[in-house]
Amino acid sequence: MNRSGASLVWRRTGLALACTAAVAAAAAVTPAVAGVANLFRGDLADLAPAAAGPFDHASAQLVLVGHGSASTVVLLVKGVDTAVATRTFGAHLHSGPCVAGNGPAAGPHYNHSGVVPPVVSDATEIWLDFTVDDDGNAQSVSHVDWVPTAGQRSVVIHQDRTAANGTAGPRLACLPVEW
Repeated sequence: MNRSGASLVWRRTGLALACTAAVAAAAAVTPAVAGVANLFRGDLADLAPAAAGPFDHASAQLVLVGHGSASTVVLLVKGVDTAVATRTFGAHLHSGPCVAGNGPAAGPHYNHSGVVPPVVSDATEIWLDFTVDDDGNAQSVSHVDWVPTAGQRSVVIHQDRTAANGTAGPRLACLPVEW
């Protein structure tokens, strides 16, 4: 195997190991009450179909593990246009479904604060910002001290990294997540 082939195998293995390690770490926090891992994967739906975008041929995998009263979430993205390598994008769990061509259908960020207006932070929402590598892959891990309720949800990828107030620009793509 040539050097680039070995590098590709290593990177794929590295992504798989990162996902496995995060799930194992989540279960190890409170092994007596470790929950079921929810796995979602597929092609990303285009939320901005009027123009070509970096996620038009990308796919993603999300693992959500509830353990006790906490959750660990791992996002893996592959097939991103390498023209955006080294760029960071915001990604969040949203409260509504992933509908191709209809970004507003995903609703607002899923927020656990329980107050109106909601408290916006990486402790009350699941933020999964990621940086695309030279091969068009990315990964992110988030841990929160709560478990999201079941429903038809989505992980939305935004144009910009997440600001302190939770904004991240236009919605580019999404992955359906329903449990």
